[in-house]
Amino acid sequence: MSQPFRAERGGLVDRERSLRFRFDGAVYEGHPGDTLASALLANGVRVVGRSFKYHRRRGIVGAGAEEPNALVQLAVGARTEPNLRATQVELFDGLAASSQNRWPTLDFDVGAVNDVLSRFLPAGFYYKTFMWPATWWMRYEHFIRRAAGLGRAPRAADPDHYFKRFAHCDVLVVGAGPAGLTAALAAARSGARTVLVDDGAHPGGQLRREPHAVDDQPGHEWAARALEVLRGLPGTRVLTRATAFGWYDDDLVAVCERIADHLPEPGPHRPRQRVWWLRARRVVLATGALERPVVFPGNDLPGVMLASAAAGYAHEHAVQTGRSAVVFCNNDSGYAAARILHGAGVGVRAVVDARGGGGGTAARGDAQTAGAEIVTGAVVSAARGRGGVQSVTVQDHDGLHLSGSPRTLACDLLCVSGGWNPTVHLFSQAQGRLRFDAALAAFVPDAGRESVICCGAARGLWALDECLADGERAGREAAAALGYEPAAAPARTAPAPETAPTMALWEVPDGEVRRGKAFVDFQNDVTAADVRLAARENYSSVEHLKRYTTLGMGTDQGRTSNVNGLAIMAATLGRAIPEVGTTTFRPPYAPITFGAVAGMEVGRDYEPVRRTPMHDWHVAAGARMQNVGLWQRARYYPRSGESMADAVCREVRHVRETVGIVDVSTFGKIDIRGPDAAEFLERVTINRFHNLKPGRCRYHVMLREDGHVMDDGTTTRVRDDVFYMTTTTAAAGAVMSHLEYHAQAVWPELRVHLTSVSDQWGGLAIAGPRAREVLRAALDGADVGDEALPFMSSREVTIAGVRMRVFRITFSGELGYEVHMAADHALTVWEAVLDEGRGFGVEPYGTEAMAVMRIEKGHVVHAELDGRTIPADFGFDRMMRKDGDFVGRRALGREAFTDPRRRGFVGLVSRNGRPIPAGAHLVWNPTAPVPMHTYGHVTSTCYSPTLDAHIALALVEEPAKWKGRTLYAASPLKRRSTEVHITDPVFYDPEGRRARG
Repeated sequence: MSQPFRAERGGLVDRERSLRFRFDGAVYEGHPGDTLASALLANGVRVVGRSFKYHRRRGIVGAGAEEPNALVQLAVGARTEPNLRATQVELFDGLAASSQNRWPTLDFDVGAVNDVLSRFLPAGFYYKTFMWPATWWMRYEHFIRRAAGLGRAPRAADPDHYFKRFAHCDVLVVGAGPAGLTAALAAARSGARTVLVDDGAHPGGQLRREPHAVDDQPGHEWAARALEVLRGLPGTRVLTRATAFGWYDDDLVAVCERIADHLPEPGPHRPRQRVWWLRARRVVLATGALERPVVFPGNDLPGVMLASAAAGYAHEHAVQTGRSAVVFCNNDSGYAAARILHGAGVGVRAVVDARGGGGGTAARGDAQTAGAEIVTGAVVSAARGRGGVQSVTVQDHDGLHLSGSPRTLACDLLCVSGGWNPTVHLFSQAQGRLRFDAALAAFVPDAGRESVICCGAARGLWALDECLADGERAGREAAAALGYEPAAAPARTAPAPETAPTMALWEVPDGEVRRGKAFVDFQNDVTAADVRLAARENYSSVEHLKRYTTLGMGTDQGRTSNVNGLAIMAATLGRAIPEVGTTTFRPPYAPITFGAVAGMEVGRDYEPVRRTPMHDWHVAAGARMQNVGLWQRARYYPRSGESMADAVCREVRHVRETVGIVDVSTFGKIDIRGPDAAEFLERVTINRFHNLKPGRCRYHVMLREDGHVMDDGTTTRVRDDVFYMTTTTAAAGAVMSHLEYHAQAVWPELRVHLTSVSDQWGGLAIAGPRAREVLRAALDGADVGDEALPFMSSREVTIAGVRMRVFRITFSGELGYEVHMAADHALTVWEAVLDEGRGFGVEPYGTEAMAVMRIEKGHVVHAELDGRTIPADFGFDRMMRKDGDFVGRRALGREAFTDPRRRGFVGLVSRNGRPIPAGAHLVWNPTAPVPMHTYGHVTSTCYSPTLDAHIALALVEEPAKWKGRTLYAASPLKRRSTEVHITDPVFYDPEGRRARG
């Protein structure tokens, strides 16, 4: 099977082997070393997709992550994956790919009618359309959703596996081009633990795409040998096919390693991809630079490519991206591309240089080698053709206007080089600041954190010798900063040709006349006219420009479009480019699969089921189980013929009248000890702990740094330097992380040690008027009377020979005790309490009954502590320390927190006997036209068998004003409203006599 656009010789592909693949059903051949893009080009496939908005024919533009057009759907069935860049898909035998965003075929796409109607679809048209009549929105939405998106997500379960790994290193080098390789070699030879990451299958970067020489060796051979040396150095790891996609706190860099994407299937027990979470002490960014296009009419035609991409396909893959080429540039790299294309057998008609003085000495020599005409002080003012480039128009310019007579050059390939943008995405994610360099016509790294070093093209150095030397410098600096003795720098030779300065050229000038569509963003069909329209409509911020026009919002994240777009915006507004600024770079740098993010945490492993030590007993007793956080808990214990409501009411009445027992093993439990434990607790809660005596308990409230309540619970002082904290089930992990962060990072000088013992301790609570009798019967002789064990105190006891702690605390409002013991003995203790308490009527109850009783008592849980409430909302400010500082204290003085209209805690009682809807809004008149004022909202609701009424807890504006009055609890979602009387939140035993026995 012939490959008509494959040069007879050259390239780095394995010509001895052939690989068969399919694209849109047609069968083609390529070679190992090809990407899908290079193989398609070698077979003469020029149109690979349709643009998102206008469905225009689009061809391959780039050669890597910058590619905006060649997005394909790979594979079929469960392994299908959309929106993969053909430029980064490695070819393998049997690969099947299809084009996207077209129907019924790529050649005949019905959606192309949008191009004809483009005058009616300007930027932001969707914000101005589909607004009337409002009732039609659901009809509009159906068609909008069908039109949105590009590829098709798989419907079947993913059959592949994905792993995660965590690692530390001294120096992380991102990018294995010339600068990255020398940086990694310098750091590793100094003794630093070094990790080198590169998103390509082979190292070298531009050394593989251009015919460079280093130390008298071909560039790609030097790069391969450098990689071998690195792999042989101790403490060094090399990750290829790995993309550093995110920078997070404390220099944590996320890397996605594609282990088996280049294979038909991963094979048994082998992951398809692995995400590395790398914590580095120093990071060297050798991420290179991306070539940018120029904006002119017809610049989106298939056959218009970045000059570096066309040269890369020619040198690395021996692919002729056209038969007859014109190179359009504003810098010397266009000339080098012309020479490489000529070497691959492509006829280069002309090099059109926008600079009046043309290129440097070496550049002119490249053009002469290619046999190309050099046209200086001119631009390509338009590209023309049907289905692809057939000719270009060349015209002189003076920087602002075109001049002279236009000239037409026939060609099927237009190579464009509008300058280079350093790849600064990771640097920006690391909170680095950018500076616009007018000489380079690009944004370059400026001030950044101490742990980050940029080198090579990533900081605006284009010459090979400069990149090699700068990488060496960066690696030595990184190692030296960590105390390693830098190794001697080896002598290295690389040509250093003379170059001419780059000319800033974003858009071809054409005076007041705009002819044809000139695209800034190829993928989203954003034109220069769209950018100007956004400016006229006052969307002048680059962030507003991005969202109004969708500039840079595709899978390429504006790599080829952002700088041109903001430059055109700056010119339209009459501002300097630095004044306009850049958009915010966020992770991920490149799209990654959901599977890689999830790793092994899928299916049953996504949320591991945790069972208490008494779980099997609950199931055997007929309990209906439910997930609470990560735990399975008994919800209620129905008897024959009982509904859930009947069972819950029975359990509540039994606890209130007699005695019940509930499993509380799921509570978070933290052991806090050390000489400074009390001081630490005073800093992380609002409470006083220095004066808490051993054996006493205290209700605590913990705040976030913004002043909002994070969690509540009880803390018991076991000894002078030992405390035992309990947290809510849902917040156990978050509280532990919060405490560890402050102990290790905020106050490392405090002598305190934290241990989560949530799994090591089981627990049960006994509640009800006969709770003391049950506990006394189960104990091995200990005194639990009011004097020996008063309210909010603790002591060690023994039940069934098991040593444990008993706490006199209550969640139900009744006389109550919590008993905590080693988890291995929890079931033994549970059964012993039930056996000994049978004569007193003890029965188990579940979480539903517990929730009803806590609402009756006005106790708060995370339904109230929802991240928006502060201590004063519940009256907790009365227990807050008046002296000293604690986490969140300073934020409590904010204006919104002291607003007299702020919502406070109240109770609600239904006035008409109807249930109070959960989450309902509190309004004056539920039948009033919307929008209406909301005075508050319902946080928790239930039917109270104790009060024989539907009750709820709520937060309402100016609670003192509303108590005793009436509002409506209205739920638009449920289309129900209930008239409610506003009361105190404590419905049951407000004096607390029952809890104190």
